[in-house]
Amino acid sequence: MSPQTRPCTRLAVWYVVASLWLAGCSSDTGKRVIVLGIDGMDHAMLETFMAEGLLPNFDRLAAEGGFSTLETTMPPLSPVAWSTFITGLDPGGHGVFDFLHRDPNTMQPVEPFYVIGPEGRTINIGSWVLPLSGGDVELYRNGTALWELLDDAGIDTTIFRMPVNFPPVDTGGRSFAGMGTPDILGGHGTYSFFTDYPPENLSEMTGRVELVEVVNQRVEAQLLGPPNSFRRIQTGSTAVATGSPVEYETPDLSVDFKVNIDEDEPVARIVIQDTEIVLSEGDWSNWVRVEFEAIPYVTSITAMGRFYLQEIRPDFKLYVTPLQIHPENPAMPLSNPESWAEELHDSLGPFYTQELPEDTKAFSEGVFDGREFWEQSQFVFEERRRALDHFLDTFDDGLLFFYFSSVDQGSHMLYHFSDPNHPLHIEDELLADGIRTLYTEMDEALGRVMEVVDKNTTLIVMSDHGFAPFYWGINLNTWLLEQGYVTLKEPSQQGQLPLFANVDWTNTRAYAFGLGGLYINLRGRERDGIVEPGAEYDRLLDELQGALLAMTDERNGNRPISLVHRTGTEFAGPHLTLGPDLIVGYSRGYRSSWENPLGEFPPEVIVDNDDSWSGDHQNDYRLVPGILLTNQRITRDQPALADLTVSVLDEFNVPSLPDMKGEDAITAR
Repeated sequence: MSPQTRPCTRLAVWYVVASLWLAGCSSDTGKRVIVLGIDGMDHAMLETFMAEGLLPNFDRLAAEGGFSTLETTMPPLSPVAWSTFITGLDPGGHGVFDFLHRDPNTMQPVEPFYVIGPEGRTINIGSWVLPLSGGDVELYRNGTALWELLDDAGIDTTIFRMPVNFPPVDTGGRSFAGMGTPDILGGHGTYSFFTDYPPENLSEMTGRVELVEVVNQRVEAQLLGPPNSFRRIQTGSTAVATGSPVEYETPDLSVDFKVNIDEDEPVARIVIQDTEIVLSEGDWSNWVRVEFEAIPYVTSITAMGRFYLQEIRPDFKLYVTPLQIHPENPAMPLSNPESWAEELHDSLGPFYTQELPEDTKAFSEGVFDGREFWEQSQFVFEERRRALDHFLDTFDDGLLFFYFSSVDQGSHMLYHFSDPNHPLHIEDELLADGIRTLYTEMDEALGRVMEVVDKNTTLIVMSDHGFAPFYWGINLNTWLLEQGYVTLKEPSQQGQLPLFANVDWTNTRAYAFGLGGLYINLRGRERDGIVEPGAEYDRLLDELQGALLAMTDERNGNRPISLVHRTGTEFAGPHLTLGPDLIVGYSRGYRSSWENPLGEFPPEVIVDNDDSWSGDHQNDYRLVPGILLTNQRITRDQPALADLTVSVLDEFNVPSLPDMKGEDAITAR
């Protein structure tokens, strides 16, 4: 099945409303399947906390049904793993291999989940560009989603926050997009930070940081929105004067706001458009609606954010969440049918709509400390719990899939608080139990689900992968350079240029890109490929596999890499060319460095991880299995993600597709 395409309404004047599919017929039998997807729940941690008596509902479900590890994908990355569960295919079939893909024609990164196409026909009136039709948003994941097959069979489906489903697949059921859904800027979560004291790491921060002045107890600033594609501003001389084409730039939309600070108390009043917010130092606002006026009196782009008044004195610090696509008036398709986003907003109130709302960037970049991250991430969990209650109260029959991100994001960011062996270990009594608390919160949520389970309900609790500590980062490109597989144009500039800008491709045989991928500079595929397909290519793969597995960390004697997958032999399907030639599986404690995924060459091959992102799962897939619990009997000794795809279909007597990789893994007790 070809990738899904949905209309993009982000910048269209005349909002083109897609036709809404009639809801599919419900199953006559009243059969219900509830799948609770808990991203990143680790089997070993779950067993430990169950043994400590902290998780009575997980204990009860395991005793009544089955409990097992769940084999994840290689690589064990969320978009890869969830794509396999969605389609029953391996990466060669669904075409998702990493969080990042590369374009072999440009050697630059490309978005692996979706692409926003160009606007359609336009009319230019002075500095205004008026589109007659919007562009398209295309989902890059290939394959048929399991709920599409259920919908075709007349089974009702409700899919909430399924990863790698933006824009949502068009069916007769209901779905709300999850991982891969951008914020209003089109990114994966860009916070805003306003301060009068420049952070030391300002040049490295990925959020929008605005340096402000406090004048007479008042701050004036701007919230920046997306580029205004309705507007173009000439940047140079006219073509008549220079003989060259006229150049234009697209200005960003913006909204002014003011902060009035109390002279005596740590309190401030924020005024933005028609909204006034009074916050004490350390307080969060509720969701604030923001209208970015694209064409005055004609069209605007609706967003929403929350304000956190971090500090008033001696330094002024104000954080604003990444601006969300507003579900009442979504600038890009959040749901199927499109009206469902607004219906959910009416039922639940405002909520985060971006992919993974826990602001890990703000924590890693020093805007948040650990406890501030914990507070913000708990807001996300509370919103998700409220949504779960809503769906459990309204779910009648068919399939309900519900996704939680809190365990995954918390395990990434809180690992170093509970692990004294971590290079960044910090003593904090609250956060040392942070991951444990997340598991107990999930136990409470599971108990709520179990209250609605009856004899016609199959309950499946699953995760896409487990977790491991992230102590050391591997600069795989630096290793390739030292081993003679990469040549630099200017060796004296090693480590100074990103995105392979210093690479001499005419003398480079292999390069690393993404979190776990290693590519051959193959003639006929890469822009400047030099390795011949066939025997030379195969010999180089053999050589690299052996050398990678033999790599040694001289500081401790560890072998950082325990598995190297050859995609051409391990996977099958029409999309192998999108992926790397080799996928590296790191040993426990190791992972790709932060610089390696985008083609940098730091001086050292192995470095300590001193980032708050302290837990990870970018490992040998055998080391980080997910979890599977069900109120049915598990019939396979080692169930895998693709087995659950077939299992869900089989619960409704819907046949799987011939190219699906799994087998039914559960049966009635």
